[in-house]
Amino acid sequence: MNWSSGPGPKADFIMDHVLNIADHYIFTLYVYPTSWPEDEALRQIVSLWVVTTLGAELLYLSFGALNFYYVFDHKLMKHPQFIKDQVRKEIRLGIVSIFWMSFPTVAIFFWEVRGHSKLYNNISDSYLGWPGVILSIASFLFFTDMSIYWIHRCLHHKSVYKQLHKQHHIFKVPTPFASHAFHPLDGFLQSLPYHVYTFIFPLHKVVYLSLFVFVNFWTISIHDGDYRIPEPLICLINGAAHHVDHHLHFNYNYGQYFTLWDRLGGSYRHPSALLGDGSHDHVRKLMAEAARQKT
Repeated sequence: MNWSSGPGPKADFIMDHVLNIADHYIFTLYVYPTSWPEDEALRQIVSLWVVTTLGAELLYLSFGALNFYYVFDHKLMKHPQFIKDQVRKEIRLGIVSIFWMSFPTVAIFFWEVRGHSKLYNNISDSYLGWPGVILSIASFLFFTDMSIYWIHRCLHHKSVYKQLHKQHHIFKVPTPFASHAFHPLDGFLQSLPYHVYTFIFPLHKVVYLSLFVFVNFWTISIHDGDYRIPEPLICLINGAAHHVDHHLHFNYNYGQYFTLWDRLGGSYRHPSALLGDGSHDHVRKLMAEAARQKT
């Protein structure tokens, strides 16, 4: 199916495949009238919004639930800074945020579908071949980590923090469901680098989809309370142990995947959980004190 915008080149975007499948099995058969062409702009926008919203909500709820029930340590819910009905509040805010974030996100997806990005379809389209694909993955992670660091740090500025980012920080001891519990504009701003990259640098569209799924999974994982990390990687990887300190201590560990920009920006904090002063340690002390009082 040709998703081109007319006489221009055919769009090279993974969402054309997603829309093709959705049209073939659902939209054309059961939703849209046969008189409405599949490559018509308004239909593409509506379809993109449905696919994007439902896909993002399902990723968030399914990955979040799996992580919450099989990885997250539920003892953390006894932490004194774990607020009443926190999980319900995280899920509600996450669902609402994804819904509203989908509108500007679809505008970017539509621009990509119309062939204005540097996404490509075949490995042969990369002048470096497979090494170029590997290099693009590394550069995507570096570019987005750098960009999100500065966006995230700006969101902590007093002029915008209360209006935008504070909603996310009410969860001092987050669960996986806090991963997408943002003000919609806050969440969209932090997602922008993933889209901007594709308009600056070439990227294989299947790699792009894979990285997009990975990004969502990673965002959930750094909120899951599992602070285990291989010792050689502690100073390199920004994991859950680093990120919970960001929630608890505010001005540290803004990074997404790596600690590089926190180190360069003077905002790195070695994880308290790895120094015997983390959330788990606080809960153990409280439980031990409660046990002593019973005896």
